[in-house]
Amino acid sequence: MLRSLYSGVSGMKNFQTELDTIGNNIANVNTYGYKKGRVTFKDAISQTLVSATPGTSAQQVGLGSQIGSIDTVDTSGSPQSTGRPLDFAITGDGYFRVQDGDDTYYTRAGNFYFDDNRRLVNSEGFAVLGTGGPITLRENVKSFSVATDGTISDQDGNTIGIISIATFQNPAGLTKAGGNLYTTANSNAGKVTVSQPGQNGAGTIKSGYLEMSNVDLSEELTNMIVAERGFQANTRIITTSDEILQELVNLKR
Repeated sequence: MLRSLYSGVSGMKNFQTELDTIGNNIANVNTYGYKKGRVTFKDAISQTLVSATPGTSAQQVGLGSQIGSIDTVDTSGSPQSTGRPLDFAITGDGYFRVQDGDDTYYTRAGNFYFDDNRRLVNSEGFAVLGTGGPITLRENVKSFSVATDGTISDQDGNTIGIISIATFQNPAGLTKAGGNLYTTANSNAGKVTVSQPGQNGAGTIKSGYLEMSNVDLSEELTNMIVAERGFQANTRIITTSDEILQELVNLKR
């Protein structure tokens, strides 16, 4: 059987995965705090037809390609002004911390709310963690302000809480958990450092803004065209190989 058939199949599968990733990026172009994905390829095992000898290189035939990695591109998106005081964007490195029971998640989407218990929560109802735990609004608070260092103060200047920021040795190694959330479970993020905004390399807080997705739509559409052409070229490998096999079968007639 021709090796090119299997090379073509591996190429089609890989380009399909790339198209899936590009499609997900495009679908999340307006998702706050979303970090785009990227697919890299690497060649598969090569078959050695003739081993190397002194003065002569080995003769090898490649057997297709495989997925090298599916990375998360951890670059910052553009801040978008909303004018809403509970919308927070991180300028710099780091993630907000939210808690669901005993589980802690991380997110760049800073659209937060106060629930019926006056706790600061995200859209899923998970408690936003400050430096001292969940942040709760006192009954007598009529208005509040948020400083760039994450300090939430009431109308009298009293501190309600301080938003915490988590930084990682390898933020691109975080595992996506859905709902704009990331987790360190089964991840390669490395050590987590929890700090007040502006300290230990953590970014600062910008109230009244939300971080947009870092997806560049023009780049994704270009990548989609390239991936589509790559997929089509690999299908051509299969049809050409099939024609050659058909000729071999017809030799018996």
